[in-house]
Amino acid sequence: MSDSLGTGEQSAPAELLEIPAGARPPLSRTATPSNTFGPGARSEILLQAKKNTVLKSHGRPPWYDEDGHSVGDAFVIGIAGGSASGKTHVARRIVQALGSIPTVVILSQDSFYKRHSPEDLELAFANRYDFDHPDAIDMPLFASCLADLKAGRQSNIPIYSFTQHQRLDETKYLYGAAIIIVEGILALHDPALRKLYDLKIFVQCDSDLMLARRISRDVKERGRSVDGVLEQYLRYVKPAYDNFVQPTSRFANIIVPGSDNTVAIELIATHVRRKIEDHSRLYLRKSLARIGPRDLSPGDLKDQHFPNLTVLRQTPQLQGIFTILRDRTTTREDFIFFTDRLSTYLSEKAMEFLPYVTKEVTTPISKIYAGKQLAVNDVCGVSILRSGGPLERGLRRVIQDIRMGSLLIQSEDKTGEPLLLHLMLPCCIRQRSLAKKSFVFLLDAQIGTGAAAFMAIRVLLDHGVPQENIIFVTMIVAACGGVRVLQRAFPKVRIICGTIDPVLRESWALWDTLPSPPETADGELGTPTAKTKAEAEAEGRRVWVVEPGMGHIGDRYYL
Repeated sequence: MSDSLGTGEQSAPAELLEIPAGARPPLSRTATPSNTFGPGARSEILLQAKKNTVLKSHGRPPWYDEDGHSVGDAFVIGIAGGSASGKTHVARRIVQALGSIPTVVILSQDSFYKRHSPEDLELAFANRYDFDHPDAIDMPLFASCLADLKAGRQSNIPIYSFTQHQRLDETKYLYGAAIIIVEGILALHDPALRKLYDLKIFVQCDSDLMLARRISRDVKERGRSVDGVLEQYLRYVKPAYDNFVQPTSRFANIIVPGSDNTVAIELIATHVRRKIEDHSRLYLRKSLARIGPRDLSPGDLKDQHFPNLTVLRQTPQLQGIFTILRDRTTTREDFIFFTDRLSTYLSEKAMEFLPYVTKEVTTPISKIYAGKQLAVNDVCGVSILRSGGPLERGLRRVIQDIRMGSLLIQSEDKTGEPLLLHLMLPCCIRQRSLAKKSFVFLLDAQIGTGAAAFMAIRVLLDHGVPQENIIFVTMIVAACGGVRVLQRAFPKVRIICGTIDPVLRESWALWDTLPSPPETADGELGTPTAKTKAEAEAEGRRVWVVEPGMGHIGDRYYL
């Protein structure tokens, strides 16, 4: 588990993998078994997971269609019940029973307590503040954050300290959950929240058991005294349960006992799995590779269908750089040097598409010069690992203090569909108010099928970055590849590339000893094992290779 969409586990040690001679070592990638949430040590760790944390069993598959539109919202479960009735335990048991679900988040109502005034704090520390009344919860903020997560957008969840009785200034960044489980005593109280739930659950528990659990929890976890817990329970908790919590059970689709609820949990998990399967994803990569005409000559660049595709001027110097980079005998030192040169040229060209304003300065000889300066506060870079990494040094040479983020996108074993395994984005993107005004350089070595590029752009749009503020910087674009789909789905995204390669060849490959094919989502390959097409097709190893290409750019640069 992690605070963002990451692998969540350590990959198998390299010494445990038998790597054939001449083949590149596998990418850092989680090979999570399908019973990640099943019985065993791993599930025990998950059951101890903190709330408001994205749990994952494997990468997130495409959540959009060929036009870049979302194909379905996240499935939201609301769980209400009395204090210490077992709501969180039920939520975690559901996660455990679901099995291999890409991403799940347990969203707690406790995070949405209102910010307290000094007078409220004085009452809280004296156990005289009613935390169980609906007015204690910031319901509009609760509904707003949940609506963002349900729609696939990022959200920043408040953090509440029970020891300080106060909402903290920092927030919790959440993004990309396929299933959202909301738990809280008043989770079913607000109509705006109820409209967002796909399944509503009420946990029914004996009042004596709830009191015993509350005393144990508050003393151990929240630093309260037994007398204080009892006083607060009799003064506020029990009346609130009778007046506000218990009546919401009539809105529930199912009533779950607070103990001995294994059968109910299994029924809920089965229902949720069926609903998730109904929203089965589209297999896009093959269509991305084959859509549109099979050629894209330089003359076509002026066509109205490609107004935002910019290719560097093919000077003898640039052609010489590509000649060295394409040569399979080029040494690693030379490959790094000329890759850095090319990435610098591309970054300088990309800078032309940022907004500038006129600025007058006084020169050292006391003359006025009318120049230009950037008219944007936040500019950042995001690289698609690992092939986007070689472009970072050139970007840093052009903008020295630029903030960098990364996305790890790789192909699924059988289908070749892209999977979002991890993301680490700069703060100006994680905050929606800043993302709307930020410009982002998206870095990847090449656009083949466009599967990785498509997913990366969709992630940025989910965070509120406008299309026109995304500048995709790449070395090579395949003429018959996914660039056409990118331009159709995201017509305002600018693409800056070094050259256009004419062929995107579909082929088949097998990897005998590696646990998964070491291949990026745009079809870059290492050394495949020779097999017949029938054998390869049976294993599902369909790949697309850019020709003449530059090989696996990330490996040549780093390894």
